[in-house]
Amino acid sequence: MIRLNIPVIVEGKYDKARLAGVVDGVILATDGFAVFNSVQKRALIRKLGARGVILLCDSDGGGRLIRSHLRGMLGGIPVYDLYTPAIRGKERRKSAPSKAGILGVEGVPNEILAGIFEAFLAAHPEFRAEGESPADLTREPVTAQLLYDLGLNGRTDSASRRSRAAEKLGLPGGMSAKAFCEAANLIADAETLRRLCEGE
Repeated sequence: MIRLNIPVIVEGKYDKARLAGVVDGVILATDGFAVFNSVQKRALIRKLGARGVILLCDSDGGGRLIRSHLRGMLGGIPVYDLYTPAIRGKERRKSAPSKAGILGVEGVPNEILAGIFEAFLAAHPEFRAEGESPADLTREPVTAQLLYDLGLNGRTDSASRRSRAAEKLGLPGGMSAKAFCEAANLIADAETLRRLCEGE
């Protein structure tokens, strides 16, 4: 498993699932073109990618468009473009190949993806995360149950409470409970969130 200390941005949930078998680190999905209209997603990417981000989009027209848009959106943040080789074929879950006829990230074998990231880390060793610390091993995650217990979901004032907690974490306001849970879990732990919500 390749451990990274900067986030990787991919296009969709299947790309994210494939990469999770190769990379140990933050992996964010743009949900295709949805990132163009999502203020929350863009703010989250900027927050988590303050030191830089890795873009790993499909090697087709859609991937190039998403790369271009993200580069503009992330002005001032270092962006590292990684590319998969143009392997002809189709993903197992699809009935037909893509328009370009080549595999997207989700279809690229793990050993090829690992090679891409190893080559990147050979050039940028500063982005290789080292071994886990004891704190990493005992970290309590942010869960849907915790959000409910803290009044951040399931109550009449949960949306406003969630927005106040998001602001304290440096996240965008107006996030759904699910989006907040996922984002908070990337940058905080349960104890941090409990402390932030004290006195609310």
